[in-house]
Amino acid sequence: MAQAPKANYDEAKVPAYVLPDPLTLSDGGPVKDANTWRSRRRPEILRLFEESVYGRSPGKPDGVKVETVEVEPRALGGAATRKQARILLTGRADGAALDLLVYLPNPRQGPSPVFLGLNFGGNHTVHEDPAIRLAKGWVAKDEGAADHRTTDAARGRDAGSWPIETILSRGYGFATAYYGDLEPDHTEGLKDSVRTRFGPGAGGKLSPGDWGAIGAWAWGLRRALDYLETDREVDAKRVALMGHSRLGKTALWAGAQDERFALVISNESGEGGAALARRRFGETVASITRAFPHWFAGRFKEYSDREATLPVDSHMLLALMAPRPLYVASAQEDQWADPRGEFLAAKAAEPVYGLLGKDGLGVLEMPAPDTPIGGTIGYHVRRGPHGLTAYDWQQYLAFADRHLRP
Repeated sequence: MAQAPKANYDEAKVPAYVLPDPLTLSDGGPVKDANTWRSRRRPEILRLFEESVYGRSPGKPDGVKVETVEVEPRALGGAATRKQARILLTGRADGAALDLLVYLPNPRQGPSPVFLGLNFGGNHTVHEDPAIRLAKGWVAKDEGAADHRTTDAARGRDAGSWPIETILSRGYGFATAYYGDLEPDHTEGLKDSVRTRFGPGAGGKLSPGDWGAIGAWAWGLRRALDYLETDREVDAKRVALMGHSRLGKTALWAGAQDERFALVISNESGEGGAALARRRFGETVASITRAFPHWFAGRFKEYSDREATLPVDSHMLLALMAPRPLYVASAQEDQWADPRGEFLAAKAAEPVYGLLGKDGLGVLEMPAPDTPIGGTIGYHVRRGPHGLTAYDWQQYLAFADRHLRP
């Protein structure tokens, strides 16, 4: 993440702030029971995030078709069944499409729970498997691309972030798609985005309350889940959604909108994700909307240096996952993403989990590095810099074992 000048990394300079209460209705009334949460407060909070942060997103489009590209029952030396599917979002081969890569463990007894996440460089970057199709669209130069078009040299480039064999050995499937299929991640990416084909911006100009790129990427995760629901070898009621960095923000927004995701993981998602905006520590609303204006609804930038007026904060986003299991993770050296702000947001989401009969973190203070904590809400801060590591995956697999096993 590119850092803006004059970022605050001093806890003594964090301003005094008051968080909006997730259990107080917009009219000031209290939320005292699960029915009021589900029927009134949860929809209110979701709408506030749509209006102020991520923008309005469309639902499932009509006419989606799936082209099965491949089913290989003896992939990875027989350890997996590999499936590659092209989700034709407009129903046409020449329209917007999402290429989904799926590995399911061999052998398996019944449908498999699955980890689902978007990747940064194309499906071919998550493993050296030569049968994975290369990404067809725009990719960043730092993903092994020539003229923003990928080559075989990028195969397996990001395999260290995706321990596929380990995931499979634990009895889980793995599914991924390239986020650039939905919108290329640059300021001119809108012209090649699903946002110009579906929803409020289709065929016209986007308004300040319409979806940004994070909304588009989250919408794509929901379409991937639509497909997984059609696969009899996948247990679509046990899909764990995982995202790192900007795609951690995306996973949280997708999980907030779509309660079909059984478990949600945010890995170092920072500002606009799990970190409290009101702390103004590390990355801020001003710096993120200046560097990445296309990620959010246009209205979000109006809260630059005015975070106290934002009607929501990240603890309310995390609360939208309740009562489902939620894991938030930080890295000690990633102060730009504000690890303490991520922990405090998870802590402030506990009252909603408690109202719904679930436990939270189970601690009062932020834990030491490499000390995982939590119940239905999990958290760790590991040593090291921004990244998605084997240590992180060890915790996510253990968390999934506790919550997704029959």
